[in-house]
Amino acid sequence: MEALAERLSQLDSHVDGAIRVIMFYDTLIRRRVDLPALARASAGLAECGAGIRLHGTGRAIRFSPDGRQASDPPPPASAARPITLDEEEIGTVWLERPAATGSLDLDELLLERLAIAAAAVVERYGPARTTMADPALVELAISTDSDEAARARALRLLGFAAGLPVHVVAVRSQLPLDRIGALLCPARPVKAALLADVGVILATTVDRARFPADVRAGIGAAESPDRSWRQARTALRFTTPRRPVVHYTALGALALLAQVPQDAARDNPDVTAIARLAATPEDLETLDAYCTAGSLRRAADLLHLHHSSVARRLDQIARTLDIELTEPAGLIRAGLALTAWRLLED
Repeated sequence: MEALAERLSQLDSHVDGAIRVIMFYDTLIRRRVDLPALARASAGLAECGAGIRLHGTGRAIRFSPDGRQASDPPPPASAARPITLDEEEIGTVWLERPAATGSLDLDELLLERLAIAAAAVVERYGPARTTMADPALVELAISTDSDEAARARALRLLGFAAGLPVHVVAVRSQLPLDRIGALLCPARPVKAALLADVGVILATTVDRARFPADVRAGIGAAESPDRSWRQARTALRFTTPRRPVVHYTALGALALLAQVPQDAARDNPDVTAIARLAATPEDLETLDAYCTAGSLRRAADLLHLHHSSVARRLDQIARTLDIELTEPAGLIRAGLALTAWRLLED
């Protein structure tokens, strides 16, 4: 109340108008209006276009002061304010006041109350579109130590309805997790949290093509979240610069390599040879391109080199590894050794 009184005292002659604005939005919140009704009422109050956009959906809700949906394209906003929920910016509200009509003295207060009301609507009609979640709640949902009742309750509190499929994604990236999560699943529930040094994203759908650059991610199947989390962590270990996003189901029998004891892998002669080869980064990159492409010419295309240059490198690599790379069995052997070495380095 003190903060409100201070605001009202600063408005001086506009106190009555400010009180009416506050009461107007308090009434809308009590009536449990939805976002379109909120935007329509705001446009009528401001006597100009008003809009609401949530980052999670990307859809703009715009109305003209006559109560009709505004036509596209929208004019530049005359004033805007972020919508904040649980200390996360989840969207924007704005007014579209033509410059010729001047500026309403109470625009700033109107937008403040509109943003608060929009956050209340999103929270009420959730699941909330915030992406970041309580790490303890996320950990409870994916932990192998949680019983099914506790897991179901955690998922429900996170906004996932019972029976809804949930993929777990393990992520390593310098980008904020909320930004990645919003890209992966823009129109359906998605939650994220950082556990130790690995980001965790829970989403009902995951489009691997929507991952931004410089993100390493392993995707688990939509099974029990605890099993999906184990799968996601395993898939993350198989990611490479050329294959930054890996779905566990795409690994097939390769996933068995993650279960090989480290001592056994480290003592294998082929893996030891790969470790020696790693001292020359360009040789390691050439072998990786060759194993990925499966042919000399396609590897040359990946490396942007002439195929004769790649052939010379592969001859030297074959001698170092003591593996005949031109034979199918040799290519498989080199690929397995390279993968096993990477798992040790993870």
